[in-house]
Amino acid sequence: MTKIEKVGSFESKITVYVVVCWVLAACGGLMFGYDIGISGGVTAMDDFLIKFFPAVYQRKLRAKEDNYCKYDNQYLQLFTSSLYLAALVSSFAASKILLSAAAQRIWMIILARVLLGVGVGFGNEAVPLFLSEIAPVQHRGAVNILFQLFITIGILFANLVNYGASKIHPWGWRLSLGLASLPAVFLFVGSVVIIETPASLVERNQESQGLSTLKKIRGVEDVDAEFEQIKMACEAAREVKDPFKRLMKRSSMPPLIIGVMMQVFQQFTGINAIMFYAPVLFQTVGFKNDASLLSSVITGLVNVFSTLVSIYGVDRVGRRKLLLQACVQMFISQTAIGAILLVHLKGSNSLDEGLAGLVVVLVCLFVMSFAWSWGPLGWLIPSETFPLEIRTSGFACAVSSNMLFTFIIAQAFLSMMCHMRILVDDVSHACLHIFFFAAWIVAMGLFVLFLLPETKNVPIDAMVERVWKQHPVWKRFMDDYDGKEGVKNVGMII
Repeated sequence: MTKIEKVGSFESKITVYVVVCWVLAACGGLMFGYDIGISGGVTAMDDFLIKFFPAVYQRKLRAKEDNYCKYDNQYLQLFTSSLYLAALVSSFAASKILLSAAAQRIWMIILARVLLGVGVGFGNEAVPLFLSEIAPVQHRGAVNILFQLFITIGILFANLVNYGASKIHPWGWRLSLGLASLPAVFLFVGSVVIIETPASLVERNQESQGLSTLKKIRGVEDVDAEFEQIKMACEAAREVKDPFKRLMKRSSMPPLIIGVMMQVFQQFTGINAIMFYAPVLFQTVGFKNDASLLSSVITGLVNVFSTLVSIYGVDRVGRRKLLLQACVQMFISQTAIGAILLVHLKGSNSLDEGLAGLVVVLVCLFVMSFAWSWGPLGWLIPSETFPLEIRTSGFACAVSSNMLFTFIIAQAFLSMMCHMRILVDDVSHACLHIFFFAAWIVAMGLFVLFLLPETKNVPIDAMVERVWKQHPVWKRFMDDYDGKEGVKNVGMII
């Protein structure tokens, strides 16, 4: 146990029990992270290509093959992207993922990915909301980022598995895909053990259980002020019969726009293009198969340790500063990568050893800045800014936006590498896709600078009064908000 902390009128202390709840819930990120990491490694394995994509394998073997086009295959990209299309309309069915390890035909392996996507979407919707609702206000950012930390651990685990499985012929790829069952098992066990949130209990008229649960997760008896705020928010939520209709009201636009754009911008950093296809990208710049997978392990380690920076800093320096700093670092690293590919990587050659190593360093710098900013905060900010009456429906829209654009990028990235090169007739090559994402990062920085409010140390059920009604842009949208006015003075940070 730790000492009692007091923020405004809210008291709490961190107990072993609540930490266990945080960790078990955050295991939902393992499932998502493992999939992100496993896809690119499997698609770089020769045994997998021979089994399902022999034409791609033959292009890969040709001595003068165009580096940018040898992986351009819509079915190969559908193997990666099909999961995210399923996650748009997800419910839990992840136990079916073992089909992918036993697949004999392309349709079987894509169907397996779709079924896994159902589970991924469920976890991505439920876990960030759960963590934000049970976390004490002064640690909400750090607790929510546990979800992103487990995503990065899943990516790292997938990269390690791919590195080992690539040496097991001819069924190593089956091991990589089959081990996706482990994160699903962890999440299932966690869902049995962890508690429901106080807000969900009060919403269902179980106030005594809600109060006892709040005392249990806060580790103190004096939770009256926080419980009163939860009850007020639940009363407002009960008056909303159709959350999705309420979501279309003018006063719901600020959190909806912020939530959706944070998730969309997270994808347009280019991070998933890098993480999905890191082994393929490193092969393109000249690394051999094993070396490219090992380079992916290095970026995975950078991802994990940089996320720890965000856990430490998000509730100290705030959300906006982390996002703005990362925009600068990501823009510099991406444009540098694009410039190297533009000048030195022609259609069928490779980079020399020094430049290839520099690309790995720049990718690590890019991943590093993403991991302490847009990665975790893309989940944190949408999960904490919606009022209770539209929190689930609003966050569902944000997550669906994430899955949609993840699908689009996963389906299009390898083709972009090839076709952008063809369109410009080998002048600026496929590095145009790098500059494409770099341009989006400029737009993201402007978005944060002018439109994103700071939510550090603001109680989750006081966002309307403390954030949206005070913001110079978004306060104009709040004239028709009819929530409970009493929420605004509960739990003030002093």
